[in-house]
Amino acid sequence: MRRTLFTAVAAGLAGTLVLTACGGGGGGAPDSGEVTFWDTSGPNESPVFARIAQDCAGKGGFRVKTETVAFDQALNNYKTAAQGGQGPDVFRAEVAWVPQLAKLGYVRDLTGTDLLADTADFLGTPLGSTKYEGRGYGVPQVTDSLALFYNRKLLAAAGVEPPRTWAELKAAAPRLGGEKAFFVNNDAYYALPFLYGEGGDLVDAAAKRIVVNSAANVRALETAKDLLTSKSAGTALDPGNSYSNMQAAFGAGEVAMVVNGPWSVADYLKGAAFADAANLGIAPVPGVTAGKGSAPVGGHDYVIRQGSRAPDSAVKFVACMSGTGAQAAVARELGLLPTRKSAYDDPGVRANAVVSAFRPVADAAHPRPWIPEGGQLFDPLKIAYADVLAGREDAKSALDAVAKAYKDQILPEYSIG
Repeated sequence: MRRTLFTAVAAGLAGTLVLTACGGGGGGAPDSGEVTFWDTSGPNESPVFARIAQDCAGKGGFRVKTETVAFDQALNNYKTAAQGGQGPDVFRAEVAWVPQLAKLGYVRDLTGTDLLADTADFLGTPLGSTKYEGRGYGVPQVTDSLALFYNRKLLAAAGVEPPRTWAELKAAAPRLGGEKAFFVNNDAYYALPFLYGEGGDLVDAAAKRIVVNSAANVRALETAKDLLTSKSAGTALDPGNSYSNMQAAFGAGEVAMVVNGPWSVADYLKGAAFADAANLGIAPVPGVTAGKGSAPVGGHDYVIRQGSRAPDSAVKFVACMSGTGAQAAVARELGLLPTRKSAYDDPGVRANAVVSAFRPVADAAHPRPWIPEGGQLFDPLKIAYADVLAGREDAKSALDAVAKAYKDQILPEYSIG
């Protein structure tokens, strides 16, 4: 995805990854002095990360080789490589991947290293994504969440304020062209604001319970479906094209509002509707009641492969890439959200409109379950959500099927309900 959970990533990279001799095993071998870094960001971001990586290498006295890896293939490619004692020294992992890789033994336990010696400067929720069974296996790189993006000119012309609730959006839709008011992306990650806003969740990890088919979640999906049924929103019924269709429609000014994350801004600013960047508005995701919307936490962490040939250089590299200076540079240039509190004090970061708009959104975001199976929870939900939006299934039946899939395929030790 993701950025999180979608495939809008560097086109043309699919199938080109070579899984040999990219870091090797090494065990207790001497540090090779060269860090291979797998960067899973997209084409708007990778040149910035590559440049900062070279700056860090120059300062740290080691070499770095950055390889851009398609996000939707990165996790499986990393696991395949690491299983054979190969792969990168440093991997930019989506937050849901870290506990899974830690459980498999494919990433280094960083507890007690200089990287986690003092974590007070990190925001608490992103730091939580690096933990597995009380140990630290990653260092937070960027955090993110979802917000409501809106076309200021279209809303102003219709006399509409950014809606704070789904009911307000529905009421305003006729003035914004009905189905052109809002695009519902039918990917599972984008169902989470509806679920969290109703007080629902996917699992209760502490109690080992599957709660995805709760009454709150049924109401949530019915709310999303009602936006389509009432002609207050549109969607692409093919799940494979939903995200790209949403991006194109909003960038062209064909729909007035969408829900997305800070990574999408660079693409929007290339669209005809936002040739004037000031036309892009950002507000919290609507909820059931005003101020009660709740978007998910996303983002990425740096992890070091267990068996890296450059263990010491990798630590230096991650320390530099996750430092205040590097995070501030990323925020200034890309509008991505730092995970360090100190980075927000940088004047250029404070002046970045996207970071300023998203900071309160991210602070109020709903943590996802940091369990090894967390990333696997989305595939069954994606099918169910798309079926509900398309009218192929009612919300209760669809979510009951998701709960059963969780129990049968992902979390057999959990109870349902």
